[in-house]
Amino acid sequence: MINISRPQIGEDEKKAVLDVLDSGHLAQGPRVQAFEEAFAKWTDTKYAVATSSGTTALHVALLAQGIGPEDEVITTPFSFIASANSILYTGARPVFVDIESDYFMIDPEKLEKAITPKTKAIIPVHLFGQIGAMDEIERIARKHNLVIIEDACQSHGAKYKGKKVGAWGTACYSFYPTKNMTTIEGGMITTNDPQVAERARLIRNHGSPKRYLHDTLGFNFRMTDIQAAIGLVQLSKVDEWNRKRQENARFLTERFSKINGVKPPMVREGCEHVFHQYTICVDKGRDKLVEGLNGAGIAAGVYYPIPIHQQPLYTNMGYQDVMPVTEALALQVMSLPVHPTLTQGELDTIVREVGLRC
Repeated sequence: MINISRPQIGEDEKKAVLDVLDSGHLAQGPRVQAFEEAFAKWTDTKYAVATSSGTTALHVALLAQGIGPEDEVITTPFSFIASANSILYTGARPVFVDIESDYFMIDPEKLEKAITPKTKAIIPVHLFGQIGAMDEIERIARKHNLVIIEDACQSHGAKYKGKKVGAWGTACYSFYPTKNMTTIEGGMITTNDPQVAERARLIRNHGSPKRYLHDTLGFNFRMTDIQAAIGLVQLSKVDEWNRKRQENARFLTERFSKINGVKPPMVREGCEHVFHQYTICVDKGRDKLVEGLNGAGIAAGVYYPIPIHQQPLYTNMGYQDVMPVTEALALQVMSLPVHPTLTQGELDTIVREVGLRC
């Protein structure tokens, strides 16, 4: 089977874990601090706060920005459900805006119409490895005095016009095993605002600035030193892995552009796409194609077959949004392996098997 993802855990990562185990300091400690400092430097931001997952990173970031009940937060319906659920966790209300047909991300031309007096923040999701239309999103946010919280859980290292993810506000990352780098489970918040960083550290650790003193309501959302040790090693490799993903994507795009009925992923002008997923659009027969590829030993997947606003959780809450672009693309998109361990033979097989079925 040609897997759609293949986490790379080598001898360096194993040694780093054993070193932590030998140290006797397993919970949040010096490795977490070192990982935070290294990640902040890598993302060109001043502060980084490690958490237990990408979901908890989003939850904490929203709370650290003061988002709560009666507030509204604008986001996309085309993402993993955590992007919206993290808003619900704070007591605020997600407001969905339809997406761009070429890039699958929130459409800035539709964004301003969704703003109300209750709107406090925008969560643009940098989907599949590239960055949203941040110039326009930032302009709108400034005009309406809104916070930007970038969901960068799929876009480690992506750039837009020379700026890395996180340059437009507080950003959140996931280190789940399928991501471009992993800590097995884990997340990270980056920010240039010292107050946001301080509040995030309190919230992720029971609201505690020091042992047995609790200033505010918090959670146990800490990262362990074992996770951070893996993250430090992975961080030293992710740039090279991203380059390999880009190389694989260029090969696939060149070949797929010649196949009728297949639309390769579009890359926004000025964006450096890091291809967490290689997502194509298929004119017709998407589900049959996915089934056929899986049967041929190629793990194809659909992200995301049911948009968030159509999930039972949200329809049961009374959401009746109509998102025509999102709903159409949810029936057309499919993702193919692009990870850095693919061989040339595996890439050739992917192209051949897609071509035979289209």
